[in-house]
Amino acid sequence: MRLPRLRVPRFELSAPRLGLAAWRSRLVFHGVFLLLALATLALAVTLLREEKERAYQRYAEGFARSLDTLAARLRHPTGQLALLNPDQSESREATPLLLPFSAIDFDDPQKVSSAVEMSGCALHYANGASLCLAVGSNAYAGGFVYAVGSINSGPLVARSRGGLELAGVDRAHVHLAYRGQAQDWVAPFEAIDADGFAQRGRLTGFEGTSGDTLPRRARPDRDFRGWLWREGPCLTQAAADEAGCPRRTLFSLRLPVAALRDALMSHTHVAWPPPDLAQMALRITLVDAQGRTLFDSSAQAPQSPITLAGLASDLQSGEMLRIERDGRLVTTLRGQAEPEGLPSPWLTRLIRVLPLKTEVPQLRAHDSVDTPLGRFELTMTGELRGVDQTLSAGAARVSWLVGGMLVAIFLAWLVIAMGLMRRIARLTRRAAAVSYNMQPARIDDRIGELDVTDLRGSDELGILAGTLADLLARAKLALRREQLRAEHERDMWHAVGHEIMSPLQALLALHPDEDAASRRYLLRMQQAVRVLYGTASPSEALASAQIAATRLDLAAFARQLADNAAYAGIAGVVLEPWDGGPIFVSADEYSLEDVVTHVLRNADRHRAPGSAITLRLAADANGAELRIHNLGPTIPADMLERIFDYGVSDAAAPAEANAAPNGERRGQGLFVARSYLAKMDGRIAAVNEAGGVSFVISMTLS
Repeated sequence: MRLPRLRVPRFELSAPRLGLAAWRSRLVFHGVFLLLALATLALAVTLLREEKERAYQRYAEGFARSLDTLAARLRHPTGQLALLNPDQSESREATPLLLPFSAIDFDDPQKVSSAVEMSGCALHYANGASLCLAVGSNAYAGGFVYAVGSINSGPLVARSRGGLELAGVDRAHVHLAYRGQAQDWVAPFEAIDADGFAQRGRLTGFEGTSGDTLPRRARPDRDFRGWLWREGPCLTQAAADEAGCPRRTLFSLRLPVAALRDALMSHTHVAWPPPDLAQMALRITLVDAQGRTLFDSSAQAPQSPITLAGLASDLQSGEMLRIERDGRLVTTLRGQAEPEGLPSPWLTRLIRVLPLKTEVPQLRAHDSVDTPLGRFELTMTGELRGVDQTLSAGAARVSWLVGGMLVAIFLAWLVIAMGLMRRIARLTRRAAAVSYNMQPARIDDRIGELDVTDLRGSDELGILAGTLADLLARAKLALRREQLRAEHERDMWHAVGHEIMSPLQALLALHPDEDAASRRYLLRMQQAVRVLYGTASPSEALASAQIAATRLDLAAFARQLADNAAYAGIAGVVLEPWDGGPIFVSADEYSLEDVVTHVLRNADRHRAPGSAITLRLAADANGAELRIHNLGPTIPADMLERIFDYGVSDAAAPAEANAAPNGERRGQGLFVARSYLAKMDGRIAAVNEAGGVSFVISMTLS
């Protein structure tokens, strides 16, 4: 049968009401964590505001330069190509464009290549081929289309003069449809000359023919002009046949457009460029002698040249570029650049309300571009909301760092507050109750009732509470012992003082001479007995002793002390010569002599046999110093301060005449020396040096 556990009633100690000062540490603790969290938020907001200031300044400074950069691109032939053809799209079929040049010298390969490269009109295909389609006009042929392209091909097979079969000849097929009219040409290659591996020749166009056989008596179209050049280095790294390796082949065509020619012949007003130019459909196919298709302009989607819509990628979010010609709107481009990362809505609102030190100027700039069709006016406006979103996206990427810091601060506060500070508060209240009940007025009544054993534990605070409980138990026992010892010591010193005072009075009467050295020591003994007589303990007596300091010549005092040391049983005391004159200090002569005598007796006990005890004087503006040095064993480092405490003595030293009768020293001499010097604003310290020990007595000048 399991017996129920008995609950022992716990005694509640009476405790004083704790003031605010008792909880100051807890308030400081909570305040520090609160300030740390607020400082983290303030730092983050300050950095965000400064970053906003810099971002606005950078944007305002670069806004005008952005328009200058765009205008410079539009002034280039590639930019003018986009201005002159605003309706072209990013992905389109091959349609002619209006070039920023009045005409192309399509008969010269160098000039035609330079014109295409400079204008950037070429459409690039995946197999390395390119094609540029452009429109032109003159007063005789009306409108026509330039077709300039390049492919990689092997040796070309030319048509023999007058030949009708085109199956074994390199040739081009052209189909053009515009305004309801369709035109077809087949243009075989006719060689002109060959220079090494280079081949040059014409592409002679026969209209109305789409097969591989020319009709008898076929005549070439005199308005169709075409050239083909195969030249340059071999395009393969290692070719088995140098003559048969592929090389870059350039072709240049000028195609007459029947619809534009008819409009010119009708003597009606012809708008240039044609407004329906984008409706023109053109297909060019190059076939080799084996019937393989080398190039087909409609076989795959090409990579288009620069367009006005493509310029929108150079605009930042919130920016708008307005392009006008002759007061009419050509197009409006809006920046669609998205910031790196997703902007945070609440961060964006915070950024917008953060104040700025300087006002941002109006974000509006103007420029113009001259083209063959006239002047294009460029007006660019900016909006800072895009900057806010970009800054918000950047801040959102690092906001988790600030959030992590705040979470870490909160967790640290929670762990310390709940796991440590609450227990510290309980221990504080219990310790206050212990201190309150241990006061002298209540200690006899409540010392037996104090108990903190219920606060014991295995952690730091539990160990501290257990230690406090053990100390209380020992204090209860030691308190009673100390009371008994104090009573016994008080009675002993009272009896000793009473027994010594009478013989001293008799001895003083036997030595009436004031100059006698023996009378001086009797007076010192009488003073010591008066201090100790009737007090509770020697330490309390020495601590409460009253000393009347006067102006004393330390140099004369040291000479007299060295001369009379032998009368006190201390032989071999030597004073080093001092030529500095009198050293006046504030001290009581008898008390100071008692201090030095105690130090000399200590040095006499520990000095090497036959060695001297040396006295050395020193003085400066800060004070005077008397150094007492003896040769012998040094003092352990951990005892250099403790030897001046009451009751601490060196038990290894031989017993002396001033020891207790049973050979036990009380450790009182150096305690007396320090106590007396403290009352005279002096200090004493022990120093290990020069094979022995020096006691340094420092005093203030008078």
